[in-house]
Amino acid sequence: MQLTSTRWLQLCLGVIAMMAISSPQYVWTLFVKPLQAATGASLPAMQVTISLLIVLQTWLSPLQGVLIERFGPRPLVMAGCALSGLGWVLAARAGTMAQVYASYGLFCGVGTGIVYVGIVGHMVRWFPDKRGFATGMAAAGYGFGAMLTTFPISNMLKAVGYQPTLTVFGCILGLVGVAAASCLAAPPAVLAAPAIRPGAADVASRVMLKTPIFWLLFVMMTLMSTGGLMVIVQFSNFSREFGIDDKIMVWGLAALPLALTIDRITNGLTRPSFGFISDRIGRENTMAIAFIGEAAAILALLGARGNPTFYVLLSGVVFFGWGEIFSLFPSILTDIFGTSHATTNYGFLYMAQGIGSVLGGPVAAAIHDATGSWLPVFGLIVGMDITTGLLALFVLKRLRTAQIARVPCV
Repeated sequence: MQLTSTRWLQLCLGVIAMMAISSPQYVWTLFVKPLQAATGASLPAMQVTISLLIVLQTWLSPLQGVLIERFGPRPLVMAGCALSGLGWVLAARAGTMAQVYASYGLFCGVGTGIVYVGIVGHMVRWFPDKRGFATGMAAAGYGFGAMLTTFPISNMLKAVGYQPTLTVFGCILGLVGVAAASCLAAPPAVLAAPAIRPGAADVASRVMLKTPIFWLLFVMMTLMSTGGLMVIVQFSNFSREFGIDDKIMVWGLAALPLALTIDRITNGLTRPSFGFISDRIGRENTMAIAFIGEAAAILALLGARGNPTFYVLLSGVVFFGWGEIFSLFPSILTDIFGTSHATTNYGFLYMAQGIGSVLGGPVAAAIHDATGSWLPVFGLIVGMDITTGLLALFVLKRLRTAQIARVPCV
């Protein structure tokens, strides 16, 4: 009974820490215009900031995973939460793009990466029997966190500007994250050691990186990350181009922050929901349903761009079809390669999101600027979503069976 209550407490603490570091990515779209005005930067140059954040968040994650496995999650996750909050405080004082990159990009990127990889690795070890659900709940914290901050940040931006907003929320979120992380504890060996999937092995990263299935997962996560991150970082830009902005009202509320709030809810709900489903019908089957459904949701969103109410609602459906990658991919990776090196192994896979941030941020903005429309970008994303769903069904499932049969414990 005590062990059961302890692990659910650890899950709650992990969710809180993830919520505290989610806003730098998910409300970035609200700061683009104010920071452009302050620095005189172009849209592609400004979107390099969020790409830098996510590249640092993801490409340093293998190193961060090694440190977390060596020193434990508590000190590293505390440091990550503090760095994330400090990034916002420093960004409030930035007057050039170099300073924006160094504060919002560097500090928030390194900080959120430590927390994200640390908490996901923490959960797969505490919940070997509910891996999809637990990683989904942790990832949901990252999706839900900005739900609580979107309207307050939007209102404060209008009232006092971006500088006080970044400073105040940077301090609040940093302190909340540090407080939650200070109570994290490693699981007992009886939970952390065994791999629960039949035939699964505990495989070190150096072996994992030599397997075709890891690189298939890497490509699939890159494709899905590109589409999701394009929608996240460009949401305000393409919504305004479609005529959906703060002046348009839906149910008495400004359409743009309302859509962003609904998107945070669905982006959070999808992670434990699809994680729970995947624990029962299989990861690959769940991936196919979610990824191909995401393509259909994007097409519906484009068709509804002339109707603000439908547009707001369908934006939530789009986010529901994307956020599940953060429960499905770490779960299937741990199913295949075991728990002993789960944090570092996921750190390598998580690097795929860094590539997706470049393709979905400045590259997508450059395609828009070259064509004068967001439609070609959305067309590419629909193609990526369908391709990834088909890969899950017809390639990943076969490779996983073969991989588990031949990989030894290391």
